[in-house]
Amino acid sequence: MDSPVSPPPPAVPPPSPTGEDKTVAIVSYLTLIGFVVAVVLHSSKKTALGSYHLRQALGLMLAFFAIGFVCVIPILGWIVGFVGYVALLVFWVLGFMAAINGEMKPLPLIGEHFQKWFAGAFS
Repeated sequence: MDSPVSPPPPAVPPPSPTGEDKTVAIVSYLTLIGFVVAVVLHSSKKTALGSYHLRQALGLMLAFFAIGFVCVIPILGWIVGFVGYVALLVFWVLGFMAAINGEMKPLPLIGEHFQKWFAGAFS
């Protein structure tokens, strides 16, 4: 006698980020003061989404200051600085939109590096 095979249970979707998770992620991209506020908020309740976006935002800020040093070089530095700042603006918008949507999507070209370099930060 064959026993009927029961269907597998439905897959459980991953939990959606809570408002507090998203708040830390979003605020981390809002200037240096917003980043500090996000670090303080994150220290009271650590989340994977908050840690991820704090690392991405930290990398963007450090890149912003690094490009500022390159801009000191006349002509070539100004060109590189202009292109670099435009790229950072695009990366900032992409990171900000990912934070709003509650996604842990790395920034193009540099996001995975930020996650490796700052792996111990905000854990």
